[in-house]
Amino acid sequence: MQRLPDAVIESRASLAAVRSAAAPVLSVRRLSVAFPGEQGRVRAVRDISYDVAPGEILAIVGESGSGKSVGALAVMGLLPPHTEVHADEVRFEGRNLLALTPAEMRALRGGGIGMIFQDPMTALNPVMTVGDQLTEPLRQHLGLGPQQAQQRALELLGLVGIPDAVSRLAQYPHQFSGGMRQRVMIAIGLSCNPRLLIADEPTTALDVTIQAQILELMQSLCRRLGVALVLITHNLGIVSRYADRVLVMYGGRLMEQGATTTVLRSPRHLYTAGLLSSVPTLEGPLTRRLSAIEGTPPNPVFLPPGCPFAPRCQHAQSACADEPVVARTDVGTESACRRAGEMAAHRLQWRAPVPAQARDAAVPALTPLPMPPADAGPLLQVESLEKHYAARPGFFSRGVGVKAVRDVSLSIHRRETVGVVGESGCGKSTLGRLLLRLEEPTAGRILFRGEDITHRRHNALRDFRRQAQVVFQDPFSSLNPRQRVADCISEPMRVHKLAGSAQAARAEAERLLGLVGLRPDHADRFAHQLSGGQRQRVAIARALAMQPEFIVCDEAVSALDVSVQAQIVNLLADLQERLHLSYLFIGHDLAVVRQIATRVVVMYLGRVVEIAERDQFYSQPQHPYSQLLMSAVPGLGDGAAGAARAAIPIRGEPPSPSAPPSGCAFRTRCPVAMPACAEQMPPLHTLRGGHQVACLRHA
Repeated sequence: MQRLPDAVIESRASLAAVRSAAAPVLSVRRLSVAFPGEQGRVRAVRDISYDVAPGEILAIVGESGSGKSVGALAVMGLLPPHTEVHADEVRFEGRNLLALTPAEMRALRGGGIGMIFQDPMTALNPVMTVGDQLTEPLRQHLGLGPQQAQQRALELLGLVGIPDAVSRLAQYPHQFSGGMRQRVMIAIGLSCNPRLLIADEPTTALDVTIQAQILELMQSLCRRLGVALVLITHNLGIVSRYADRVLVMYGGRLMEQGATTTVLRSPRHLYTAGLLSSVPTLEGPLTRRLSAIEGTPPNPVFLPPGCPFAPRCQHAQSACADEPVVARTDVGTESACRRAGEMAAHRLQWRAPVPAQARDAAVPALTPLPMPPADAGPLLQVESLEKHYAARPGFFSRGVGVKAVRDVSLSIHRRETVGVVGESGCGKSTLGRLLLRLEEPTAGRILFRGEDITHRRHNALRDFRRQAQVVFQDPFSSLNPRQRVADCISEPMRVHKLAGSAQAARAEAERLLGLVGLRPDHADRFAHQLSGGQRQRVAIARALAMQPEFIVCDEAVSALDVSVQAQIVNLLADLQERLHLSYLFIGHDLAVVRQIATRVVVMYLGRVVEIAERDQFYSQPQHPYSQLLMSAVPGLGDGAAGAARAAIPIRGEPPSPSAPPSGCAFRTRCPVAMPACAEQMPPLHTLRGGHQVACLRHA
């Protein structure tokens, strides 16, 4: 188990002591939420209790469907009218929220309680300017006049770090980057000086660098203004770095809660221990597999009796079928695990079972392609690849062209995983589409098995695409919602005439489902009837149906819970070993990339700035951008190294790709930039051990 830095532990302990004397801003006692569903009554939240003090950050964590967001919406009074909400009390500054009228609740939501939603693009009104959306609550709840409201809006934009606030007020949400939109959401949430702020997955869709800026901003505001923050997330690295206390939920129930440092160092619930084991890290020894929690969370309509985690827990006992009781533990936390005492005595610890697809016996398998000779060249090679998008004047465009990929050269060998990392807009996904020939290159060459496929057409291109497949970030949008799973998988086999009959295609689809860890009965379901992790497994099975040699994984695990993410990463590693696959793994989570990649490529504004073997890269990143990327990654902490990474997040946002800076594109954000960086574009220099870096300091 990893450990937080001692300095962090001591500072949080002293902070907690100060807050313990203050009356809680929010006090929730035995909250339960249920609502009718198609299959029956959905029990989303069951009997949870917690407090939040002024200036405190409480993180609520758990997998999708655990009841995190529903519980927050119940506090805000934003659930549909037919929802059943029961509680002994839900008090905000002493007022019983459940006894308020709708009008009183609306007034309180605007003034006393603010909320930041997960997706700012859907939460913001696309046809209203940012200025109008900022000033609306100020006029409504604080009674400010137009000039006063505008002045306050300018102050708020400055508070959340948005430059050029005057011109920004007149712009629309689509003219802001993702990080800027999230800052606007924070500004709106803080506009009426709330005493409680609820943030529901506020950084899930953001790059790690923007995520660090947003969370540091929110933490700073809580400390300075005394705002209580409830942070809903599934990222335990964020919890470790920013939260004072943590509440772990599963199946609608409270599993464990307590001080963050204590819960992460000494978990007293097996579910918490399983989550912590599933988290990939930037430091420490690498294991072949992540210690994933196998299986999926229970259906809230058909919850098991007793502990909801018992069906997935390797240490479950017959007593776990009884109603769980939350009790105080030896380290001062609260746990609903019947085996917490054995964990305290170090007689019990979490060890994930090895799933069926990781074992050779009794698992359907494809016949792997024969291994090439040892002296065979790269499977795929890219030489000076470019992709330019021409200017397209229109209502939302200024008619400026974009160079999305610029002078990229790299190679991918058989049974190799090349991880590509960088912020949004750096050209990662465009590079992946170019390699699959879903985009036409502007310049350069793409070689597959030594043959030039850069300008292949029709049947020749179709033959290549049978050997090169893709797994997209969002499996729900990449799978046909009107097709059953078996049809989604067998369709490419029928198109390429790889199955002799419909029955043979169906049998192969069921065999592929077994290969990716799903049951044959999943074949007759639709995509909406599967969990996120199950849908991603179906997408992988569909890619495998063509018996490819090369697969592009485009942010394939970034939207998944930590436990499901670990399952998919393990699955990809197992399939690579058994089927001799090669991957281009595109991601922004450097810890996940470390777990699966054999080589790492770092991109910034369309260019490659660093290439290195995995261990070499993570032990000694050479480019300032790579170093700052790692510093922004929130982890569970590992002594002084964890504290050092937290100290240097990247400031500012990437420049527009339509107007990149002269010379080195990173110089506008680089802490060690020199005058020469503005004049010369640094080429990739090869250092010791084949490590390549594009930085003038290494020239």
